[in-house]
Amino acid sequence: MRKILKFVAPIAVLAAGVGSVMALSAAKPEIEKKIEAPRILSLHVEEVRADSVRLKIRAQGEVSAKTDINLVPEVSGRIISVSDDFAEGGAFTPGSTLIKIDDANYRLAVTSAKARVVEASVRLQQELADAKIKKKQWEEWVSGGDPTPLALNAPQVAQAQAQLRGAEADMEMAELNLARTNVSVPFKGRVMERNVGVGQYVTAGTQLGRVFATDKVEVRLALTDSQLNELNLPIGFVAKSGNAPAVKLSTSIGARTYNWSGKIVRVNASVDQQTRLVYAIAEVEDPYGAGADNGTPLAVGMYVNAEIEGVISRQAFILPRLALRSNNQVYVLKDGKLQIRTVEVMSTSEDIVLVKTGVFVGDQVVISPVRSVIEGMAAKAIVPTSTVQTAAASR
Repeated sequence: MRKILKFVAPIAVLAAGVGSVMALSAAKPEIEKKIEAPRILSLHVEEVRADSVRLKIRAQGEVSAKTDINLVPEVSGRIISVSDDFAEGGAFTPGSTLIKIDDANYRLAVTSAKARVVEASVRLQQELADAKIKKKQWEEWVSGGDPTPLALNAPQVAQAQAQLRGAEADMEMAELNLARTNVSVPFKGRVMERNVGVGQYVTAGTQLGRVFATDKVEVRLALTDSQLNELNLPIGFVAKSGNAPAVKLSTSIGARTYNWSGKIVRVNASVDQQTRLVYAIAEVEDPYGAGADNGTPLAVGMYVNAEIEGVISRQAFILPRLALRSNNQVYVLKDGKLQIRTVEVMSTSEDIVLVKTGVFVGDQVVISPVRSVIEGMAAKAIVPTSTVQTAAASR
């Protein structure tokens, strides 16, 4: 009997527990189920507007000096001094001496040349005096007939005159070589490279360094034929007074953007055979002075962006830049439903997009970021406050 109770008792307890749980579950009230309506997506929108615009042509190019030369001496000698301005990045004025070459030999050559001029001048005076005497003797002693040039000492006078001119030319050359010991350039500029120092012997034609003028710099801009058409510029264009298109040049240095103003002065007369593009030349005056942006020059070697305003007016739909999605698509909210449209883009900038087709005036284009869009999905427009106030004022 004890064995039977020992086996039956646990089973009875387990059965009682299961029965209690089932009884409690049956007595529990049913949970009321609520079906929530799907939430409508709220999106920021802006209205499309239309206007007559001029497309802005954008290009890039590298800044180069209009005048860029290798500095070489015209005479030989040892360098005895170098100007402090003749250093990489140094600025110099027109005619200032950048390098001085030892001129001792050239000063001696000038002295010797002057002595030969005096000698030739004395000889000419002697020959002229002899010619005068011979002419007088002919007139006194010979009656009738014309004297020969030799009888009047004419060949000797001509020879003495030629020797004097040669001596004067030698003196001018000696003085010119003496002046050339002062190496300078006839323009205001900057030093790009320096290759020599004091004590170095140089010969005529040795490259002393490289300098460039700072009165003007140029930027070569590659343009397509359609861009040239927008600017109304023919191949081979050369700007005249008043008809040079303005160009805005910019670049970012650190966290700041700098801007400079220039003009298109000419367009190349040939098409690049490799790229099939045409290069327009933009020119900026005094880029290291008055043409600088708050003291920041348009330095040679910079890579800049160029923006040129076209001359042909066109009708375009204007959208916010945020409205343009990948593959030239925009999302339009109409009657509470989203539409996906493909547009034909004419031009883009940081703020706006100019569109030729695909939207209409008054369309509400979505500017909010949207992860996934399905054609016809429900959405609610959030109109900017400025747009609401404008609409209320118009009413």
